[in-house]
This record gives sequence, C-alpha cells and structure tokens, in this order.
Amino acid sequence: MGLGIFKKNNFIKTVRYLKKNGVRHTYYAVKERIGEERGGCYRYEEPPEAVLESQRRESAAYDSVFSIVVPAYETKESFLREMIDSVLRQSYEKWELIIADAGQKGGTEKIVKEMSCRPGGERIKYLHLTENKGISENTNAGIALSRGDYVALLDHDDLLSPDAIYHMAKAVDQAKEQGMEPALLYTDEDKLDDGAQQFLSPHKKEKFNLDLILSNNYICHFMAVRSDLIRELGLRGEYDGAQDYDLVLRIVDRLLETSAVWELPQKISHIPRVLYHWRCHTGSTADNTASKSYAYEAGRRALADFCAGRGWHVTVEHSRHLGFYEISYLPDILSVRADVGIVGGRILDARGRICAGAMDESGNCLYAGLYKEYSGGSTHRASLKQDVAAVDIRCMLLSPKLYEVYEQITGLPYRERTVRGAAGVRIADVTGLSCDEAGYRKLSRELGAAAAQCGYRVLWDPRISLRYGR
Repeated sequence: MGLGIFKKNNFIKTVRYLKKNGVRHTYYAVKERIGEERGGCYRYEEPPEAVLESQRRESAAYDSVFSIVVPAYETKESFLREMIDSVLRQSYEKWELIIADAGQKGGTEKIVKEMSCRPGGERIKYLHLTENKGISENTNAGIALSRGDYVALLDHDDLLSPDAIYHMAKAVDQAKEQGMEPALLYTDEDKLDDGAQQFLSPHKKEKFNLDLILSNNYICHFMAVRSDLIRELGLRGEYDGAQDYDLVLRIVDRLLETSAVWELPQKISHIPRVLYHWRCHTGSTADNTASKSYAYEAGRRALADFCAGRGWHVTVEHSRHLGFYEISYLPDILSVRADVGIVGGRILDARGRICAGAMDESGNCLYAGLYKEYSGGSTHRASLKQDVAAVDIRCMLLSPKLYEVYEQITGLPYRERTVRGAAGVRIADVTGLSCDEAGYRKLSRELGAAAAQCGYRVLWDPRISLRYGR
C-alpha cells in the first residue's frame, strides 16, 4: 500500500478530529501536523553485521534471559514470518519466543513449525489455545510458560530491530553493576508501512516521567517487565485494548510504595534507541486510531483506577487527542498530591508563543517559541502535564511545605495573587522581586532543585497560561 494508506487515513483522522473538536482546533492541528511533516526527515538503518557480531561477543557474559511473549490470532502469514524472523535475528541469544495462538485455522502453527527449523528456532515455544479469551488472557497463558528473568511483550504483526534484546540485556547488566535491578525497561519506536519497506514517525521518548505517563501511555513498545512482577500482576481482561497501559500503571503504583522519587527512572529504565517497529495497516491502532476506540476508553478507566487506588480525588477525561487523558484534581493538585511541591504553567509573549514556563536541568525553556494553539507535534507533549526540573517563578504555586525554602531563596515571604483575565488563576506574587530574565531563570532553577532535594516533584501544567507583553 505504500504511502497511500497514510495519506488516506490522515484525511479520515482529520474528519474525525473535526467532528470531535470543532473547526478552530482542527485548523491548528492540521497546520501543525503539516509543518511537522515538512520539517522532519527520518531514516532507520539496521546495525551492520560487524556491529551485531560484536554485540554477540560482548553480551556472552550477560546472564539475563528474556521471554518474548506474542499473543497471535489468525495472523497474516507474511506478518507472522517477518515477526518471527526479527526475533531469530537477535544479536543477543539468551531469549525464548513464546507464541500463544488463539486462532483455529492452523496457519500459525504450520509457520511456527517451519521456522523452528531455522538456527535459533529451538528457542521457540508454541502454545495452542483452544479458546480465544482476549488479548490479556491469551498473553497471560504465554507468560505462564515463560522461564526468563524478564518478559518482553511483542505484537504478532510488529518487528524488533536485530539489536533490541541486546540493548535490553546491556541495560539490565549495567543497572546491576550499580546495585539496581530494573522492574521495567522500554525503548523508542517507529512505524513501518504494510509491506515493511518504509520506516517513519520515530517516537523518541523521555526517561520515566510520572505525570507524563498519567497523560498518555508514551512507554508503549518495546517493553520488558521483570518476570516475577508480571507473573504476580498479570494482564487484566477488563482492560483489553489498554492492557499494557493498565500493567504499566500498576507497576508504577507498586514502585511508588517502595521507591524514592529519584529511584523511579532507574527502576523504570528508558533505552533511548529505536528498537521496535510498529506496523501500520488498515486494522492497526498504529495507523487507524478509531479502529480500537474501545481501547482508549479502557485506558481512561485504567487511569481512573490508578488514581482511585492512590486515594486521589480526581476526574479523568479524554483529551482532544485519542489516547491522551486529562486529570482534573479536586480541589487542586497541591491539596491532593503530597508528592508535588511546585506546580507551574506557561508564559506567552505578545505573539502568543511560549517564552517561559517549563525548564530542563540547564534552565532552557521547554517548547520555547511554540504557538499557544499547538500541541507539540504527533506526541502532543507540549499540551500534557509532566514533571520537569523547574517552572518559571512568575507562573507557579508552591506547597506550604516549601514556603520557608522560597523565602530563603528569594528573600521574600511567599504570597499569592489572583491574575485578572486568566480565569482566576492563582500564582506566586513576585512583584517584590527586581530581576531580569536571567535572574528569574536562576531563581526558578534554584527553587526546582530545592524541591527535588526535599523529595518533591515539580509539575508543569500547560493549562495554566499567562500572557506577558502587548
């Protein structure tokens, strides 16, 4: 089908978006997407054989075994062959492939038997399920057969890069050297067309970010979970379609009980490499977001369940973008979330573009220059709540636990004011400060660092928006 399917489905997506969100939001969404597609050029290249051979030699000393579990159901023959081939080609050799087949036509079993005769094929396990109980229960059946230290989840029509398991194993080995054992690992991903000829839309993810995962399952593919943990938690059939998101949220919930804020990015380890290829075809969620609309509702329910389990009084709703969610805290986030010390928003210049707000560790403004109506591209990251290193002192609120810290850093008592014309937004009153832009950034970074040192998160909420200038 080549690129035609993407052009056709882009049109279909636009029509659906228009019906859901109206003309104004659709205009800016289309305008931003066109700019994103024109400005980006992506090319995936497999590692050369010499690199893969070097990985084989290096990783011989690693001891982690990965069980790759694939729930299959009447899989298209070419897709199944390509998926299995991508596993057989792994440069890291301590793996097993478990295919839990709920199909009844026999085609999957025939192909598995045939490909099991290839080098490495002895590590393939085939399980025929007499009943199709849904993706969660089918996957659980495969997990029950696993013998690895980690269980990695792979869809039956997608592909792994040949170095995917190698980089997972290397990350585990490095973590163990530092006295850590990751509970979950995930990688970057891209999409490929129906015929596996063209790669596109790379998703370069962030290290673990609690409030970002509470906005969208950005972890998604490729994911591996410590086997004892996934066996204990399992996948829940009532969340079919969003079973991976539900699993991630329950893993996060478990880790929050026992881990400090700074430990989570080590226990939930991000490997910043494209190691997973998500196939796009007319029936896949990757290309046709409406093909599994029930999945997005299941994701909303999984998120609401997570929040209820933590005792947060919130409402969880779908955002304008399918698969993305908005949590509203009652009465406000600082009253509900004991882990959040600072919450801040964005500052717009006279042209309606972001000029201050969320900052990274170096004090750079995230999303600087982005027009206020834009969401930040296909990941919509600029429109999502997320944990950051700091937020601008001119557009923030502090937990009472940090009032004394604020006074130590600024030399002023902490006070708040209500912004006129901004829907009653309350922010810190900084009228007593005499700073230039560099001075405001310095104070903002110091407050962010102090909050982190005290064990609190700094949260950026782009719904809080102030405009400076005329």
